[in-house]
Amino acid sequence: MQLLDNPIRPYAWGSPTAIPAMLGVKPTGEPQAELWMGAHPGSPSGLVGKAQTLLDLISADPEGELGSPCVREFGPRLPFLLKVLAAENPLSLQAHPDPAQAKAGFERENADGIPLSAPHRNYKDGDAKPELICALTDFEALVGFRPPAETLEVVGAFGVRELEPLLAQLREQPDEEGVRAAFTMLMTAPADRRRAVVDAVVAACAGRTEPAAGLASRLGERYPGDAGVVAALLLNHVRLAPGEALYLPAGNLHAYVHGLGVEILANSDNVLRGGLTSKHIDLPELLRILDFTPRPAEILRADDEGRYATPADEFRLSRHVVTGGTEVTLDPAGPQILLCVEGAVAARGETGKVDLTPGRSAWAGAAEGPVTLAGDGVVFRATAGIG
Repeated sequence: MQLLDNPIRPYAWGSPTAIPAMLGVKPTGEPQAELWMGAHPGSPSGLVGKAQTLLDLISADPEGELGSPCVREFGPRLPFLLKVLAAENPLSLQAHPDPAQAKAGFERENADGIPLSAPHRNYKDGDAKPELICALTDFEALVGFRPPAETLEVVGAFGVRELEPLLAQLREQPDEEGVRAAFTMLMTAPADRRRAVVDAVVAACAGRTEPAAGLASRLGERYPGDAGVVAALLLNHVRLAPGEALYLPAGNLHAYVHGLGVEILANSDNVLRGGLTSKHIDLPELLRILDFTPRPAEILRADDEGRYATPADEFRLSRHVVTGGTEVTLDPAGPQILLCVEGAVAARGETGKVDLTPGRSAWAGAAEGPVTLAGDGVVFRATAGIG
């Protein structure tokens, strides 16, 4: 059992106060967007009291730290990354490829000689990147294309003439192909036409009280003229309560809008963006990998054992409430990271005990055996999804 020293990523959309408040430290005044826990080569967690990182520890003994089943499935690397994500402002509209798309895209860009560090590179590795976000506070997100009938009702109420071709497409073909055609029409229109549509929508939403109007107004103020402002209105607009979660599979167009949450994802850097960003957008590739199936968003809640069920093999997330006088025993589960988000909890395994407070986390390797939690608080456990 080893306490982790975790890096913070200062992305511009991040809250300057939420993660410092969780950690009980003074804000720096700069955005502190994500607290990373894991062995990602770009920002691996350190080991408290040791001059090495979690990446070093795993690289020195993959079988011992990850366990044979994990190494057989994913190779000698930790297959997941755990984060605390603090969104003060919206993240970009984005989606991630499936395994076959990621492998083919990575090989294609390698063959084309595109450097891994190039800003226009789409595929940094050959892996898929499914994600799960679990709310710690009220959490606002956009996730997947919503049913056309809902879009027609919500967006049609704005009475924007410039949107009529898009809405007509959804009326005529209220299915996956209609959504694909409407989204493609919007995103591939000439720049001046896209700008006119966005400006008209933002103007029509001024002073309106519907959630979609408020969303468009906020996005339009931050990203003037960006077609992602209108594209966002085609997506499910979700508000999670603390403890509720969303699973984001390959091809799901999404954006986190505001709030604090625990995110777990496959250890990949493959992102294809579609708007609400100044970063590279490869629209043809995005259109190729997107899942345009319209469906309501599915909000996940923990089962009786605290687990959030997903089909991902790379990770599994569970939430455990620990109360005084009652110990919680976690069965062996391969490599795992324990993150405290509330209260004070002691975690004890075969190799020793660590004390966890909000924002603090610990690594337990595959050989750790059962882990017992005691105290008063809430702990998330991240582990691989196999077995």
